[in-house]
Amino acid sequence: MEAVPDHPLDGPADRAEFRRLGTRAGVELYRASIVRHAFDAHRHDGFGLGCVTHGAQRFRYRGAEHLAPAGALVLMNPGELHTGRAADAAGWRYRMVYLEPAVLEAASGVRGWDFAAPVVQDPAAARRLLHWLDQLWRADAGLAADAALGELAALLRPLARTARAAAEGRRPPDPGETALARAVERMHAGLGEPLDLATLAAAAGLSPFHFQRRFKAAHGVTPHQMLMALRLAEAQRRLAAGQAPAEVAAEVGLADQAHLTRRFARMYGVTPARYQQQVGTRPRGRAAPTLRG
Repeated sequence: MEAVPDHPLDGPADRAEFRRLGTRAGVELYRASIVRHAFDAHRHDGFGLGCVTHGAQRFRYRGAEHLAPAGALVLMNPGELHTGRAADAAGWRYRMVYLEPAVLEAASGVRGWDFAAPVVQDPAAARRLLHWLDQLWRADAGLAADAALGELAALLRPLARTARAAAEGRRPPDPGETALARAVERMHAGLGEPLDLATLAAAAGLSPFHFQRRFKAAHGVTPHQMLMALRLAEAQRRLAAGQAPAEVAAEVGLADQAHLTRRFARMYGVTPARYQQQVGTRPRGRAAPTLRG
């Protein structure tokens, strides 16, 4: 039995819902209405592309705070840690699609997508994007989905940099960043292990004290928060593949299914069981509540 209710968000007005396009891989749709819930730092494998339809959202991304009001596009690159909360007591509503890079490249015929700005103020483009997100939500994994993905890619392509421009815009790697990257690689390699600060600091070649301080300055989160985000991203992949939550918890290094349930809900807004019902990887119980917007 799960240790949190079926809708574990912080207020009765808070709702979140995922959807996948049948058996099509690499496309995941999301819509939510949030007033009180604050999402813990988390990540997605794909590009996070969407718009705010009502209210305003605040989130932390790439070490900076951002505000996305109604009519704004939200454009996140794969694997980037981010948070999410309402900008005020009125809350916010938003729609997203998470697209793996290969799907976006196939839909556009262009390689090397990269978004420099996570928030773009363009109400007209946001309305067009919302239309294609609606079309995707209603589509199956067929021609209708292909058409909607193609239109979505064409709409957003002018806002993305090419791979070459993105590479030229990056400064040369800093030795300190390379050291921290080794620690993140160690996290990826040992998600199911009981990793401690000393082990991660050793991977970076730093003392635990200096490692903790430099990691937080570079990533905006503690090593523990980063590890938890990586574990929950892997848990999401396994749940989407149909693996039982209890098995997932054990394989990604969480104490038990109840621990997975609590942390998954804090990061993604639904329980593992609810997520699997929504994306179709476990038998459905009662229907998820319908969102409008």
